[in-house]
Amino acid sequence: MNAAPVTPTPVTPAAARRPVDYVWAIARIALGWVFLWAFLDKTFGWGFATPAERAWIAGGSPTTGFLKGTGENALGGLFAGLAGQGWVDWLFMLGLLGIGAALIVGAGLRIAAAAGGLLMVLMWAAELPLTTNPFMDEHLVYAVVLAGLAMAQAGDTLGLGRWWGATPLVREHPVLR
Repeated sequence: MNAAPVTPTPVTPAAARRPVDYVWAIARIALGWVFLWAFLDKTFGWGFATPAERAWIAGGSPTTGFLKGTGENALGGLFAGLAGQGWVDWLFMLGLLGIGAALIVGAGLRIAAAAGGLLMVLMWAAELPLTTNPFMDEHLVYAVVLAGLAMAQAGDTLGLGRWWGATPLVREHPVLR
């Protein structure tokens, strides 16, 4: 007796996920929280890294503490001169918010990775020369992880990346993916 041929069941996108896709997704959400938390703490001064009296909503400058502390470093003159300028504060805070939100929801990872990578490299450069390692610190590690998140399309797992990538806007302008 001949049995009917067995047709394989199509693989659904959710079933095609590999364990590494979930690792990248969790790394994306965790790093997104790091950026978003920095924005929230600097905005409201919840007392973790920013005391209430230095909160952005209380008139504090979110860039002054870090950038003023770079004055003696190799590029300190450049970075210390940017400390406390309104346009620098706004760019920094919008960057933290946008990068954090994009990473958490999983959409716009290419732009978030580019902006976050640039922010991390600039913060690394502001601290040169490093005191704990000849060249490597967490800023460069974050920049590499951000690139990996975008390249791995980490927003497609546990995020809105797949939906976002299918929108007409993103299909027309893939850099927005």
